[in-house]
Amino acid sequence: MALVAFLRGVNVGGHRRFRPSLLAGQLAGHGVVNVGATGLLVAREPGSRESFQTDLLRLLPFETDVVICKDRELIDLHASDPFGSVRLRPDLVRFVSVLIGPAGRRLPPMPLTIPARGQWYVRIIGRHKRFVFGTYRRHMKTIRYLGRLEKALGARVTIRNWNTILTVMRILESE
Repeated sequence: MALVAFLRGVNVGGHRRFRPSLLAGQLAGHGVVNVGATGLLVAREPGSRESFQTDLLRLLPFETDVVICKDRELIDLHASDPFGSVRLRPDLVRFVSVLIGPAGRRLPPMPLTIPARGQWYVRIIGRHKRFVFGTYRRHMKTIRYLGRLEKALGARVTIRNWNTILTVMRILESE
């Protein structure tokens, strides 16, 4: 069983910068594959979850939230075809948010748009267990509205482009 580690808020706008490829090298004993500068690592031979998490946290050059998922969780998400009915347009980006810990309250009804009135920039279309997925517009204002996602969901999240998740799927399938 492989594990996938999502690091929250790293290598974004010069904040909490580090070289994930070096970290992956330091975690070679766990068979870690780095997924670009996305703050996402796949441990193909993690050993126990606890030992992998301990080693990862010890080697990080700063404190950050880390969400570790079993490979099966991402395989199930992918198999659920979360974007099946969404027409992909050039101005839209598909994304997945991973809830960090339990939601503080019940999640709002979906679909959910941010902002709620006027032209939307972020649209949440559904949920699959700890994953919330949707689309956002390619626009300069979008980063502000992605920042409101946590308040709307009542939980901290870490966000990844769906293409990054597809890259993880290729890594998992290559095992």
